[in-house]
Amino acid sequence: MAQANGHAQTQGHEHGHDGHHDQEELRQFGFWIFLITDVILFGTLFATFIVLRGNTAGGPGPELFELGGIIASTFILLTSSFTSGLAVLAMNRGNKQGLIGWLIVTALLGLSFIYLEVTEFTKLVHEGANMGTSAFWSAFYTLVGTHGLHVSVGLVWMTALIIQLARRGITPVTKRKVNIVSLYWHFLDVVWIFVFTIVYLMGVM
Repeated sequence: MAQANGHAQTQGHEHGHDGHHDQEELRQFGFWIFLITDVILFGTLFATFIVLRGNTAGGPGPELFELGGIIASTFILLTSSFTSGLAVLAMNRGNKQGLIGWLIVTALLGLSFIYLEVTEFTKLVHEGANMGTSAFWSAFYTLVGTHGLHVSVGLVWMTALIIQLARRGITPVTKRKVNIVSLYWHFLDVVWIFVFTIVYLMGVM
């Protein structure tokens, strides 16, 4: 009887473990679906911008861009991608403090990027380039603003994860979340490279 109970408990434990593993895989699959929809979203926004980039309605155009600040923003975001990778390496070594530390650095760099972007938008609006100025600026603010919104969401997500790591440490669940948020951050960096090239470099040239 005792052996039967022990066997049943073992089966229940294995079933619970398998169920938890399946849930984790399902969540990862859900994230990949989300990422695919984001690729489609940004692809559509890039296509719209390319079509409308010459429609300035006789008003200001890309000549208002200041590449110095944009290059600084690009450097900051690419550096944050590197520190995000260092956070994953620290996690794989079981270094909780290193993981949290590098995530904090990544979040601060991301916050700096958002600050520079808001500063740029404010300056452009003061110079008469707002969403209603022309189709060009409508497409510009929609594309660049959507990317900035994604970065802001990533910062909130990362902050919540840092709090969770401080409370619970490195667990299978927090490992999955760190891997996903790191992948999401790398994706935003790739999108920004296209923004920098298509919107700013091609615009100035």
